[in-house]
Amino acid sequence: MVRTRFAPSPTGYLHIGGVRTALFSWAYARKNQGQFVLRIEDTDLARSTEASVKAILDGMHWVGMDYDEGPFYQTRRFDRYKEVLQELIAAGHAYYDYTSKEELEAMRQEAEAKGEHFWYDRRWRPEEGKVLPAVPEGIAPVVRFKMPLEGETVWHDLVKGRIAIANHDLDDLILARADGTPTYNFCVVVDDFDMGITQVIRGDDHVNNTPKQINILKAMGAVVPEYAHLPMILNEKGAKMSKRRDAVSVVDYDRQGILPEALLNYLARLGWGHGDDEFFTMQQFIEWFDLKDVSPSASRFDHEKLLWLNAQHIKAADLNRLADSVRDRLQQKGIVVTDQPVLTEVIDLVRERVQDLNQLADECVYFYQKTTPTEKELSKHWDEEAPARMQRFAVRLGTLSQWDAESIHALFKPFCDAEGIKMGKLGMPLRLAVCGTAKTPSIDAVLALIGRDEVLRRLAESN
Repeated sequence: MVRTRFAPSPTGYLHIGGVRTALFSWAYARKNQGQFVLRIEDTDLARSTEASVKAILDGMHWVGMDYDEGPFYQTRRFDRYKEVLQELIAAGHAYYDYTSKEELEAMRQEAEAKGEHFWYDRRWRPEEGKVLPAVPEGIAPVVRFKMPLEGETVWHDLVKGRIAIANHDLDDLILARADGTPTYNFCVVVDDFDMGITQVIRGDDHVNNTPKQINILKAMGAVVPEYAHLPMILNEKGAKMSKRRDAVSVVDYDRQGILPEALLNYLARLGWGHGDDEFFTMQQFIEWFDLKDVSPSASRFDHEKLLWLNAQHIKAADLNRLADSVRDRLQQKGIVVTDQPVLTEVIDLVRERVQDLNQLADECVYFYQKTTPTEKELSKHWDEEAPARMQRFAVRLGTLSQWDAESIHALFKPFCDAEGIKMGKLGMPLRLAVCGTAKTPSIDAVLALIGRDEVLRRLAESN
């Protein structure tokens, strides 16, 4: 069975690069009727926080990616890591290293003086015929892995193709620190083995970790999973995304009024494609998704494209769901949504005009509370004839036996003919008098939704 995983570190928010990694892992599992596992890699005790764990779980819930198992926490698996560590030591695949900090620093300085890359010199690595130094007192050892010294570590990356790393370029990495805590690369390997992960899909900043992890897995006698390394997401200037410069947390996009399905739709298109298809559902994405269609090149984030996609998803979204979101946003503005007009009907009228949920809420405001026109709008559309003209039109509105858009619209031409004006001289002041803004959908539909009594009340106040 296909088993993929998403394994974030809880040292901050859930960022969009992580969401895309999770999305591709999730889609691969769903496409192949497999299982998707969530794992929290929280061994960095100094930086991992409960708030960050909550942010990850909340973010996964917000985007709607369900997981079949987990969340698993590495900090709750230390006994298992110690068990595997002892097995590797007993089998001769790992060893105790008593090198002091001072000795390591001397090695580092010597390498720098020669202009060479720093490598641990393997002085404590057991070899046939080699005499190891005497075990020093007062030095707690680290545990290092015996990396192969010859040949290559090769794998076929499901995104990047064949990758080969010369083993002599791999250091004997530390598996456990002097205090006994396991290191990242070791924990990941044990977790992937125990959880039966068949495809490791992650960012390409992990490519250098892969040969190390493959060799540890081989030493454990494990079946090596397939690897797929996803390209980086760059910001609109072509630089690596930064939380100080870019909105990179899923929480930021929620606040910006982006629908989760729109964000996932957009992230799916960053580095992957299905012909010319731009707007699609997650079910379609799962049906179409294949790692062979993922580009190995970095992708550049385009916020305008995200907004365009978000607008398409708003147009297609369930009205009741949109109403829940808009109602919350209006309440934050201190605006109470009353039973009339019906919010879903208001949203259905204005959603064609917006790109995000915040704009959608703004477009709904004047249906429940008249806004204040800008000086620019007043100077352009409100002349000295407007107040009296609005009162004369209000009289005609008051005569309607049926209050709907068609009946209201039927008044426009006769009134304009009687006044000797064009429609703009009626429509724009009417918008300002009733709504407080000249930017509204068709004014007959707006008046119909606001309702007879409220429209007449607002017109009376505009005198």
